[in-house]
Amino acid sequence: MSNASDPIVFTPTPAQPPPANTVGVVGWLRANLFNGWFNSLLTVLSVYLLYVTIPPLLDWLFLSATVSGTDRSACEGADGACWTFIKMRFNQILFGFYPDGEQWRPIATFVIGFGALISTVFPSKARKWTVLFLLTLYPVLAFFLLSGGYFGLEEVETAKWGGLTVTLVVSVTGIVASFPIGIVLALGRRSNMPIVRSACVVFIEVVRGVPLISVLFMASVMLPLFLPEGMNFNKLLRALVGVTLFTAAYMAEVVRGGLQAVPKGQYEGAAALGLRYWQMMILIILPQALKLVIPSIVNSFISLFKDTTLVYIVGLFDVLEIIRVSTKDANWIGFEKEGYVFAAFMFWIFCFAMSRVSLRIEKRLDTSHRK
Repeated sequence: MSNASDPIVFTPTPAQPPPANTVGVVGWLRANLFNGWFNSLLTVLSVYLLYVTIPPLLDWLFLSATVSGTDRSACEGADGACWTFIKMRFNQILFGFYPDGEQWRPIATFVIGFGALISTVFPSKARKWTVLFLLTLYPVLAFFLLSGGYFGLEEVETAKWGGLTVTLVVSVTGIVASFPIGIVLALGRRSNMPIVRSACVVFIEVVRGVPLISVLFMASVMLPLFLPEGMNFNKLLRALVGVTLFTAAYMAEVVRGGLQAVPKGQYEGAAALGLRYWQMMILIILPQALKLVIPSIVNSFISLFKDTTLVYIVGLFDVLEIIRVSTKDANWIGFEKEGYVFAAFMFWIFCFAMSRVSLRIEKRLDTSHRK
């Protein structure tokens, strides 16, 4: 029996495990999918829609699809997709009307380009040289490889280019060329010189105020009217000029947003160090501004890649145009779905890859202080 004078000893209650329905898979489901009657209803409805759409789609794409054969007779009576059409037109989808014996040239061109681009994502001492190669020597190398006529290579006119080759040429050229032009336009719009600022503002607002298809039409029809008599550009070059100028206007606004996001103290500090304007921009301001707008820059590049399908307006045969023309063949009439599904998959692969690369660049350049 304890006395009243004995000290009272506090014994804490041992920690109890959390309720079983708040941890693990059940806890995640309750917290994210069933945390209220409305979200629960949406979850059930979404699961039902997936149940209704996914099995038939998988059956059409894979289970009941046809790959064998060489003509439409192999697909007659089949319930699934006719991938025989894609198999027989695969080379044309990739290279258009490029000569069969010379198709190694576009393959080599893009393998070199993508290999160099991927190598810039990983840290290495040669990364700066790789970037310099992509911006200077690679466009020249790609031009000589694709067009030929030099070093014993057969000349291939741009009219024979088509399919994925044209899509990649237009998108890569637009990306590489529009980036520096966009930076110059952004700096010009923020310039203290009224004439330069006004010229940049007019160009940016005019180009951004019209759709790309109008710009391509103008580049195809109106540009030759301003050239001296006897001078003419081929269709591909006109498309490249239109796409580059259009993308540069949007890129200028993206870069301008990054320049405005850089703290004013960075400008003042650079000026206090005695740096000139271009030294300040190249060494201090632009690296910070571009890092801030990497997602928007990649967004513009992805949009450009998808907008290349509009080059049909100037008579170029990109991926979608090759598929559309192929389905007009009497042997393949009625297989548009397979062609467009395959084209959508190709576009998704490239766009997804660009988004992943941009995320890796963001993580590598991230200097925020996180715990």
